[in-house]
Amino acid sequence: MKIDKKKVSSFQNKILSFYQENKRDLPWRKTTNPYPILLSEIMLQQTQVSRGLQYYQRWTKKWPTIKDLANAKRSDVLKEWMGLGYNSRAINLHKTAQIITQQYNQDIIKALEHFKELPGIGPYTAQAVTIFSTNKDEVTVDTNVRRILIHEFDLQESVSDKELWELAEKCLPKGKSRDWHNALMDYGATFLTARKTGIKPKTQQSKFEGSDRQIRAKIVRFLLREKADVEQIEKEVHPQRALDNSQTDRIKAILDKLQKEKIIEKKGAQYSINE
Repeated sequence: MKIDKKKVSSFQNKILSFYQENKRDLPWRKTTNPYPILLSEIMLQQTQVSRGLQYYQRWTKKWPTIKDLANAKRSDVLKEWMGLGYNSRAINLHKTAQIITQQYNQDIIKALEHFKELPGIGPYTAQAVTIFSTNKDEVTVDTNVRRILIHEFDLQESVSDKELWELAEKCLPKGKSRDWHNALMDYGATFLTARKTGIKPKTQQSKFEGSDRQIRAKIVRFLLREKADVEQIEKEVHPQRALDNSQTDRIKAILDKLQKEKIIEKKGAQYSINE
């Protein structure tokens, strides 16, 4: 992809000037410790910053280091996560903390070089944590960065990830990776939004109300309080109406999936959180 150097320079000045005037005051930007930065990246996946901030503050007080998190009980981790959605993120974060503590002596940056071994960590998150922790001259492309590049360089929405990453590398101002990526995040999140541009993300969150995700959340929340059998779980999920066979089958299928993901376990007829 050929891009005019003057266009790149103009783009850099535009984004960095916006950042100087509009930067958000966020706690994970006041540290280079990769643990809280990793935590913020996981929490803010499909979650608004204002909501994630509340959880981040409680979480870092309860488990101030990755070793503290690794040593936590899974049920406690899930309790702290309830309300953020996608409980698998909490499970994966807990597992990742254990791997980093046990196999990498708590060295998060070293572990991220092998991110494929870490549950729930993809190339974007691995790069983002490294950038915000070390200011290394690397790039990462999330949905905000993708939208900005498409809009500012008049690209087709069908542009490949490879081309976007190559363009991102050409636009990176050397020695300013941390500020540059924070600037891009703020520009995309607060100014050049999806609603403003009409550029849709590659993946969109499905409707929550009435979804399997909602039922999963209800089941996990219930089992964090007590053990239960299928009948008790059914009453908890749908307390005000009789269940037909299709609803029962749906709940059983969700329970089976939660078991396969090792979030819950079954002993006899009783289900409980898998510690």
